[in-house]
Amino acid sequence: MRMRGFRRTVKVEDALRAFRRALPDKRLETEIIPVRVALNRVLAENVTADRDIPPFDRAAMDGFAVRAEDTFGASQTNPVILKVVGESKVGATPEVEVRDGEAVEIMTGAPMPRGADAVVMVEYTNKLDGGGIEILHPVAPLENVSRRGEDIKRGETVLRRGTILKPQDLGILASLGRVKVEVYKRPRVAIISTGDELVEPGVRVELGKVVDVNRVILSAMVEELGGVPIDIGIVRDDPDEIEKAIRRGLEEADLVIVTGGTSVGRADMVPEVIDSIGKPGMVVHGVSMRPGTPTGLAILDGKPVFSLSGYPVAAMMGFNIFVKPVISWMLGASSLPAPTVRARLTRRVASPPGVLSLVRVKIRKVGGVYMAEPIRSTGSGVISSMTRANGLLVIPEESEGVEAGEEVEVILLRPVGEV
Repeated sequence: MRMRGFRRTVKVEDALRAFRRALPDKRLETEIIPVRVALNRVLAENVTADRDIPPFDRAAMDGFAVRAEDTFGASQTNPVILKVVGESKVGATPEVEVRDGEAVEIMTGAPMPRGADAVVMVEYTNKLDGGGIEILHPVAPLENVSRRGEDIKRGETVLRRGTILKPQDLGILASLGRVKVEVYKRPRVAIISTGDELVEPGVRVELGKVVDVNRVILSAMVEELGGVPIDIGIVRDDPDEIEKAIRRGLEEADLVIVTGGTSVGRADMVPEVIDSIGKPGMVVHGVSMRPGTPTGLAILDGKPVFSLSGYPVAAMMGFNIFVKPVISWMLGASSLPAPTVRARLTRRVASPPGVLSLVRVKIRKVGGVYMAEPIRSTGSGVISSMTRANGLLVIPEESEGVEAGEEVEVILLRPVGEV
């Protein structure tokens, strides 16, 4: 495939496949941390239960623990009368045993007393003078009883390596008595911006200068993935400075992102500098996607190095398409699919054949139908197009566009109605 400025570009899937093949099969190191601070970390061990949860049979309802066979035939008009011989409370071991014709008052979550195999709900009983109760409804064996190991059985693998730990997972670990857990270390990502035109946010912008927003955006995207951004700063269009910055990134981080200077113009020095540092250097340079054609994928010192477009939107697309899956792979994590919605396109969108097009759209609900309106100002440098959009339409390489009124699947960037 040929695009302007590039002799040949590579399809997105082919680029990812080639890059993965070239990457050393190396995961990030692990560390042991307290469970209470492990939210959204990636599990580096299989967790096997060393106990049953719950560890004993317990009542699932407030009522009376009984022998189920003693309640058979009970009804409103023909109640069964049982003698109450004690109670079972939550957090205490019952000291009584249920025998023929007896019952024990019990609370939800309390251990089942010996001899009892079911619980009659309190709603189906009447207390009698003298310590007895009427049973107005029969129960089957194990009815209203939470069995030992019903939640988790000893020896069961409850969490697997690569799981991104969520609140419920931390609860499982706590229930097993775990106070620490082994996780992969957070990936350290060096971020470099290149360009003589760039200035820091907050600095007076002179004619011809541009505020560097890429480092702010990409740092936030790295943190959103659970990584640690390392800000290398702005580097001028000078090969020696670019090389020095990349080498520093390789020393301090697990992977490096360089934005700007990655196309094929005279000032685009990044690919050449990368190749001069070591082998294999650039594995892919030029991808059949829009925006983000100049994206480059490289390997230096066994570490991934990404050269992304200097235009903010294209840099974001390059990050999501290439950096995000590589970080997940380094973590051994199974990433969740992005939320999507089916919507009808409000107008036609053209797409060059052989190019993966990423179209920013605004989703709104009209009469119970989701409508997708393409954002009109969609240049790679128009960062406001990403704030106005709440969805992303992916048009595959084999398509030449999507017609107005056609139903499409849109990746949600924000909830509908939050634009």
